[in-house]
Amino acid sequence: QVQPVESGGGSVQAGGSLRLSCAVSGNTFSSGCMGWFRQAPGKEREGVATIWTRGGSTYYADSVKGRFTISQDNAKNTLYLQMNSLKPEDTAMYYCAARSGGCYMVPTAYDYWGQGTQVTVSS
Repeated sequence: QVQPVESGGGSVQAGGSLRLSCAVSGNTFSSGCMGWFRQAPGKEREGVATIWTRGGSTYYADSVKGRFTISQDNAKNTLYLQMNSLKPEDTAMYYCAARSGGCYMVPTAYDYWGQGTQVTVSS
């Protein structure tokens, strides 16, 4: 059973930084796609960034390009999301997700989800 567990959320002022972590158990992490998604109140869940776990290819939503960086530590089975230059519109619950196969920015393509970690950015 694949189980992602997020940590690292919190409250910061605009312009600040946070680093989210996602510890993953199981086999999917070494041969599939991992992603970060977020959901703000009243909005649909959206893709933020994904990474192909074998090759390291990354993909980003336009809204976070140049500010967020997704990375992985295979030895620790951990996924990260470094978030810099945070804006109030980045406020959301952030989720880590995993799937076998290729990367998509569509939440419904992912089979395994963490419980989420809250990020709040104040102006």
